[in-house]
Amino acid sequence: MKENPWPRLRPANNKDCEKIANFVYSVLKEYNLKPDPVCTDADIRDIEHSYFERGGTFYVLEEKDGSIVGAYGLYPIDSQTCELRKMYLHSAYRGKGLGKFLLDSALSEARQLGFKRIILETASVLKEAISLYKSYGFVEYELEHLSSRCDQAYLLELK
Repeated sequence: MKENPWPRLRPANNKDCEKIANFVYSVLKEYNLKPDPVCTDADIRDIEHSYFERGGTFYVLEEKDGSIVGAYGLYPIDSQTCELRKMYLHSAYRGKGLGKFLLDSALSEARQLGFKRIILETASVLKEAISLYKSYGFVEYELEHLSSRCDQAYLLELK
């Protein structure tokens, strides 16, 4: 019998909130971006309420030791649109195809949940992520209001 590959992707729950926050904040710090636990990052204090109870989802990429090395959330905006949030990958895991793996999973989940489009906000310093989004067909678009650490928004119509 074949062993499960590590890291593994699984749905998050509220027991993961502290580890998710520590992971997200460490990646933000790496890019000199400021955590915002009161506003932009308030959603990760209660994953189950912020995502699952609203009709979205949140996944973590976890190592054997339980450490979180990647994540993404799909936050419903309305019945047709979700926002890709908190898609981050630990620096030691970048360049191995895991960003594509996370984005493929996110797009598949969004379709399964019935969404027709995905939006996201990002910061220009996240060059690799922006390049990945563009390679998947995300296009820049104007948002009325961006979160405090973001300076760009992208949209993808799901087929």
